[in-house]
Amino acid sequence: MIDLSTLPTPLVVETLDYEAILSRRVTEFKSLWEAVRTANPGLNLPQYDVQMLETDPAMILLQEASYDELRLRARVNDAARANLLRYAASADLDHVAADHGVTRLVGETDAWLRERIILADQAKSCGGPEEWYKFHARSASVDVRDVAVFRPGLGPQIEVAVLSRIGDGTPSGALLTAVSSALNAVGVKVINDILSVTAAVKTTVNISAQIWLLPDTPMSVFSGLESVLRAAHSTEGGLGFDLNLSWLISRLSVPGVSKVAITSPTGNVVIDDHGAVALGTVALTYMGVSR
Repeated sequence: MIDLSTLPTPLVVETLDYEAILSRRVTEFKSLWEAVRTANPGLNLPQYDVQMLETDPAMILLQEASYDELRLRARVNDAARANLLRYAASADLDHVAADHGVTRLVGETDAWLRERIILADQAKSCGGPEEWYKFHARSASVDVRDVAVFRPGLGPQIEVAVLSRIGDGTPSGALLTAVSSALNAVGVKVINDILSVTAAVKTTVNISAQIWLLPDTPMSVFSGLESVLRAAHSTEGGLGFDLNLSWLISRLSVPGVSKVAITSPTGNVVIDDHGAVALGTVALTYMGVSR
């Protein structure tokens, strides 16, 4: 899938600089003033340098006009972003999605909708590519977090592994049924394919760790570590994500934690690209204070 964050800033979005706008307006004002002074010598108009007169009415008006221009340019930037998939949000993103033939699901966030829009474009092929089934699986329910589509052999059998957004990622029977119905619908399933929809979660791992805190760290930090770990796994984990000991240590080493020792699992849990690891129990033992 295309990572939109790697794209450069679009040229249509202008870099805003208030001081540059003000400097230009001051220069233009001085030029006009000098032209009037030169054309009307009888008026005895003095040379005028508004840059040295912050309290001068002309300078105040130039500052106000410059700020107003800055706001207008910012509004133009916002309008340009609203038409780009990377930046469009809320109702603007709904309109971008409609241009790609995609409609937001109930409860679907902007980030999830962007992913489906990209899949919809990548899925446009007469051969029924992987992205085709991914898009329709993701469109079956907002609870579908991710999907792996693969052919286990050389025949027409295709397996679709589903990862849920709910709980540990294991999809419910109802969710698997919804995905299966969506993929086997007329106009979706390629006629020669035989689809099998299964749960992506293949392994549940129980975590045990010993935790030492720094001398001034409150116990609330220790009490919140399990929630921190589960939130990190929910965000960063997924299909093909190995549960490495180094990752566990890094996520438990929040500010205030001195040392972490993982006692279970005893080694890295390696998963294939079509599976996912679920966190089982998380047993953390407070070992005291350590510098």
